[in-house]
Amino acid sequence: MSNHFVHPYMPNSVPAIEAEMLREVGVKDVAEIYRSVIPEDLLFPGEMDLPEPILSEQALKRHMNALLARNTSTEEAISFLGAGCYKRYIPAVCDEIANRSEFLTAYCGDTYSDHGKMQAIFEYASMMAELLELDVVSYPTYDAGQAVSSSFRMAFRLRPERREILIPAHMNPEIRSQAETYCAPFGKLVPVADPGGVVDLADLKAKLSDNTAAVFLENPSYLGAFQPQAKQVMDLAHGAGALGIVMPEVSALGIMEPPARYGADLTCGDIQPLGIHMQYGSGCAGFIAMDSDPALVNELPTYLYGISETGKEGQYGWGRALYYRNSHATREKAKEYFGTECGLWAIVAGCYLAVMGPQGMRELGERILSYAAYAQKQLAALPGVKVNPAPVFQEFVVDFSATGKSVAEIHAALLERNIFGGVDLGRAFPDCAGQALYCVNDTTTAADIHTLCAALAEILGGSAQ
Repeated sequence: MSNHFVHPYMPNSVPAIEAEMLREVGVKDVAEIYRSVIPEDLLFPGEMDLPEPILSEQALKRHMNALLARNTSTEEAISFLGAGCYKRYIPAVCDEIANRSEFLTAYCGDTYSDHGKMQAIFEYASMMAELLELDVVSYPTYDAGQAVSSSFRMAFRLRPERREILIPAHMNPEIRSQAETYCAPFGKLVPVADPGGVVDLADLKAKLSDNTAAVFLENPSYLGAFQPQAKQVMDLAHGAGALGIVMPEVSALGIMEPPARYGADLTCGDIQPLGIHMQYGSGCAGFIAMDSDPALVNELPTYLYGISETGKEGQYGWGRALYYRNSHATREKAKEYFGTECGLWAIVAGCYLAVMGPQGMRELGERILSYAAYAQKQLAALPGVKVNPAPVFQEFVVDFSATGKSVAEIHAALLERNIFGGVDLGRAFPDCAGQALYCVNDTTTAADIHTLCAALAEILGGSAQ
């Protein structure tokens, strides 16, 4: 700030106010503060090569709109992408609630200042608890990746003498990458064979040991398959003295049993499918849920919101429960760090669950199931194309190996026709070369599926059935 630049979006950058603040803390320049807390070898020398600031709000808006216009959104193109972030129909009330100023701009305040926000998050946690059939649901984490990673860290703390967590070989690769990094100081992740996305019980038994802290299961799997032996997986984990951790797809819980029913100790995942738009990487938030076992609850690193009676009968207050557990209470002494920037998504997800209700969640699941089955049937009729015929929720594997074209070539040709193909599985899994993960959702129509098949038929040199 030595050049006395007054930034229009940065408070207290007026030279006189800046000088007053520096006098108050007893330094001549803000650089003194940096040098006092950051080692010299970590300080960036000189100035960063950044463009000149845009000072006008109008010019900034024009610049940002130009950048956004370079993207092609799923509102403009037909999309068969999924793999952890999903397009859903968003009821208008969700956006209305998300944009209310007391939710959108209010930071996560304390009990004396933020009752409305705390009650909204409590209501979200209560509805999630009903959906999951569990007692305790966490404040949102950054995303499913952090929810899974924190669940793994909880397992390592609960089983401190054990250093392995067994995971499906075809686990979501982005989440696996996060978890491996997050857990590296405490243990390692050991893959278990899962042909077609279904965990192989024989391989699981062979790899279970007294060094296994937990067994992790995705249900449905990353490849879209249901886990028909989920209870056996959890039973085997418990028989070895390990925890069972399951990541469901929350949109599927209206039509399938929640993990708690088949023995999961920890249930975790992403709430993005619950009323939250796809937003070029943002708009994700994770959850961790469990029963009221104090041993589990006390290892949960995030906020918990509770309800309590007040001095007036019939009136209640909301606040943070068991606050001592988290890093905002104990800072560097805490077991893990967590942030609070995802609270808005809890409120949006709560709004979505309230609007949908149990019947709506069931109808959502049934619609996605039926359209996935229809897409599988239509794609399987294309020459050279093989489709995993197993029942799936929303995602399924399409094998293009026999078509003579690579997945990259096919998807590039689809994009020219304003269609997003699926995820190229060969990029993460060598054994899946030539295969792609396709996804349908509640906004997919039969016409979209016919358009995809016609485009693929043209690209592959055949004809749509």
